[in-house]
Amino acid sequence: MAAEPTDDAPDPRTGTRRASATLDVIPPHVERGDVDADGRVGAVAYPYRVYEANATIERAFLPEREVSYVASVDRARNLVLRADTVPDVESHDVDDVLVLPADLPAELCRERAHDTVFEWTARKFALGSAPDVDLGRGVDARKLFWLAERDDDDVIVDSVTGDESRLDG
Repeated sequence: MAAEPTDDAPDPRTGTRRASATLDVIPPHVERGDVDADGRVGAVAYPYRVYEANATIERAFLPEREVSYVASVDRARNLVLRADTVPDVESHDVDDVLVLPADLPAELCRERAHDTVFEWTARKFALGSAPDVDLGRGVDARKLFWLAERDDDDVIVDSVTGDESRLDG
């Protein structure tokens, strides 16, 4: 792994700090202590805003059709992804964590989620008119990723799914 900043110095790549933080996170299914590592296990807290969304489609000669989605806005990469559920967020004290900034403001998150739900609906259904998109509650949450040092290859572990991938650096 690359040289790490101290608790006092910002990470030169992101400008964020490594330290202890109390964060609203998606509860991990894989705890830091459960990660297989030969060295230390660090953490990255990744910002998301998750919305419940409904699209109403008017149909000629038929009743309206309503479709539900969960739209997860990746606030660091400006992407909207589908999710299975809106997470229940818990407050956690996380040590040795790199907190990535939420670069996308809340109003742009809402706009991106709305536009993406509109696109998902338009791709799935033959529409005679534009669907009416309603975004319900939005939840700000951080997802934790564990960075594990291993003799053969460092990995990043998704704390929710347990998926591992090689950390290329």
